[in-house]
Amino acid sequence: MINTFVGNLGHFATILAFVSAVVTAFSYYKYSVASELEKANWRNFSRILFYIHSAASVVIAISLFEIIYSHRFEYFYAYSHSSMALPVHYMISSFWEGQEGAFILWIFWNVVLGLVIIHTNKTWEAPVMVVFALVQAFLVSMIMGVVIGDLKIGSSPFILLRDALSSPIFQMNPDFIPADGTGLNPLLQNIWMVIHPPTLFLGYASTLVPFAFLMAGLATKKYSEWIRPALPWAIFSAMILGMGIIMGAYWAYVTLNFGGYWNWDPVENAVYVPWLIMVAGIHTMITFKKSSTALKTSIVLVIASFILVLYATFLVRSGVLGDSSVHSFTDLGLSGQLLIYMLFFLAAAIFLSFRAWKHIPTSEKEASVYSREFWIFIGATTLGLMAFQVILPTSIPVWNALVESFGGISNMAPPADQVGFYTKFQLWFAVVLALLTAVGQFFWWNKIDGKTLKETLVTPYIISVLISAVIIVWGKVYDVSYIIVVLAGSFTIVANATILAKLLKKSTFKLAGGSLAHIGLGMILIGVMFSSGYSEVISYNLSGLTYSNSFEDEINKEHVLLWINKPTQIKDYTAIYRGRQKKVVGVPGLVDAKLLKKAEGVNQAIVLEDIVIDGKTYHREGEFVQIVLEENDYYKIDYYKEDQFAFSLSPMAQYNTTMGLISSPDSRRFLNKDLYTFVSVVNDFDDPEWREDEVFEVAPGETFYVSDMVTKFESADVVKELDGMQLMDGDVAVKAKLIVQDYDVEKVLEPIFIIRNNQVGRVPVIENELGVKVELTNIVPEENKFIFTVNRNQKDYVVLKAIVKPQINILWAGTIIMLIGFCVAIYRRYDEFSKMRDKGLE
Repeated sequence: MINTFVGNLGHFATILAFVSAVVTAFSYYKYSVASELEKANWRNFSRILFYIHSAASVVIAISLFEIIYSHRFEYFYAYSHSSMALPVHYMISSFWEGQEGAFILWIFWNVVLGLVIIHTNKTWEAPVMVVFALVQAFLVSMIMGVVIGDLKIGSSPFILLRDALSSPIFQMNPDFIPADGTGLNPLLQNIWMVIHPPTLFLGYASTLVPFAFLMAGLATKKYSEWIRPALPWAIFSAMILGMGIIMGAYWAYVTLNFGGYWNWDPVENAVYVPWLIMVAGIHTMITFKKSSTALKTSIVLVIASFILVLYATFLVRSGVLGDSSVHSFTDLGLSGQLLIYMLFFLAAAIFLSFRAWKHIPTSEKEASVYSREFWIFIGATTLGLMAFQVILPTSIPVWNALVESFGGISNMAPPADQVGFYTKFQLWFAVVLALLTAVGQFFWWNKIDGKTLKETLVTPYIISVLISAVIIVWGKVYDVSYIIVVLAGSFTIVANATILAKLLKKSTFKLAGGSLAHIGLGMILIGVMFSSGYSEVISYNLSGLTYSNSFEDEINKEHVLLWINKPTQIKDYTAIYRGRQKKVVGVPGLVDAKLLKKAEGVNQAIVLEDIVIDGKTYHREGEFVQIVLEENDYYKIDYYKEDQFAFSLSPMAQYNTTMGLISSPDSRRFLNKDLYTFVSVVNDFDDPEWREDEVFEVAPGETFYVSDMVTKFESADVVKELDGMQLMDGDVAVKAKLIVQDYDVEKVLEPIFIIRNNQVGRVPVIENELGVKVELTNIVPEENKFIFTVNRNQKDYVVLKAIVKPQINILWAGTIIMLIGFCVAIYRRYDEFSKMRDKGLE
């Protein structure tokens, strides 16, 4: 019998979470409008309800993970996203691989943020939590899986496999449970996918906080007071969402094999756009705090950032991007719900804003060109234009679907070369933004007129020009566009470093968040320019031959074929492919695959020789070991420079029955560059094509050629014992010893000839790496000759691409400095808010 307790518990917790969210919204509304005598009761009741909702949400998450962790493949979610082979950290990834799990993660983060709001901001608690509870009700509805007639509300992660699939096996045996699941998408089998989605969804969830404060302010007619408590949260949201984007970029860099970190994929764009708008909103909110201007602009931007997060969710989860994105999201039938979710809060925000618009305070003072308000406005406008330029083409599939839903035909198509299309606009927007951050910082900290501005900028300008000249000459930057990028990046770094130095001199580091973030922006700009604009392929096919007519032209031209053990020149390096490796639990680094033999258990192998690393023996011959994902092969490539060993790389690849060859890169990181490598074609050991037999008659001590490799027949000895075979009385076993010289590697092959009861038996040796099978076919004792039959197939090889990514560390360092700047700004704004709260002015 199938045990449905965990699933039923998850279903019950989902219903409870939904009902408690709706009632919590109503209760907090009553709390916000209650008289002073009733407020305490409504507050306590509302909090109890939200605690119940929180507990139910946690139970939902625990129930789903228990289903995955315990390999309950009777449940559709565990069967579709997990398998017996997954280690625990990849089970965590499989939790949010599915859309239902992603919604649960989002729900969980909203719960955490809601609890923080309750216990840190009592003044705004009631109206803010009304918005929180309503959002939670919509989110939980996405995983309810309730069907009322033809109406389906949500997709439940707790549905049984027999209810999700109409397979004949369930008609014969309703309690059938598969032995294993289909597993985790190979591209998600990376440690970054354990931490990237939680960070990204915390960023998604955190955009709700400033939005909720705004809605609360508009509803309670505190048209400007909401800025103070919302600002630290807005900066926190931009920081976390930015961190999630950076983690996603780094995951793409270390996992995918397109040779970069950002591909302008629609799903990437959908996250990037709300981040841009949130950053613009932060700047206008800060401007309002300083000069009582840009309040209406702040309202629009905060609303837009939250709605764009919901729109991004619609794009990603509705399946509308199925033909235009490499991300494999499918439509679970939630498109209508997602649309209602987005339109509900958009309508509520527009209604409250429209009602309050004429009451919202504005400044009649005209912004001077020499005012910080003017420069902030120009910067916010630039960020808005950047977002608009990305979201419009990204939304083409939505437009097509909308037109077709009304019976029309739309032939609009997203950009064919999306990298080139978006980059040519975003690059120049980024240059303008860098220049604005350089000049704008001086307006921010000083009252400056035209003459003073010129005098102030002279020194940073001269220094940045000198630095740029060094970078241009040293980096051989000859393209005019890239020269402008270097100048803009250097200028913003130097100008903001000037402000930073002044702040540190005054011991006011907590004011330095903006300068640090802008310095990071300048470094990112220069890092992107070098790592993308001057990325160099060094693995060109110099043989003059086409590897295969079935390969793409790019593989035949820009990839190099490496035969096992054969040195091959790759620009400044000599590369040698050394064979396949596996990752073994408890063993540092990687282990040669030829030391392991597949055992019957999942991810289990038998050790054929002692595993010794750095003089330490980790496993003895004959022991069982656990392999980390046995389907993953790591291809060891040794790199030599000037005949000296330099380093080894081990890019990973596995063959997936539905996705083909899944390849992940490996990189050698230097201070000023990365050598980025991945394999695009590998040899198939499972289905070799054997050629015709070749027969050799040789005596001990003689040399012959096997597959063009010098082979010496060392000896032939009568043996009394054989590994894996029981010899009987009267048996005669002869083991031949052949030494095959494959470039700088010697291989020992030991075929066996057995005579038992006048019957002849032969135990051949198959050497996969060399692509040979050798059999001791017969012995001619009177001539001291031994007859060997040799059969050959494809010698082991890989086809590899190697790319040099110059100065990519400047990019990663810039992202870290930018995030540090956000953290400093969060501390400053929260410190200001805490002091005002202590004075009762929150």
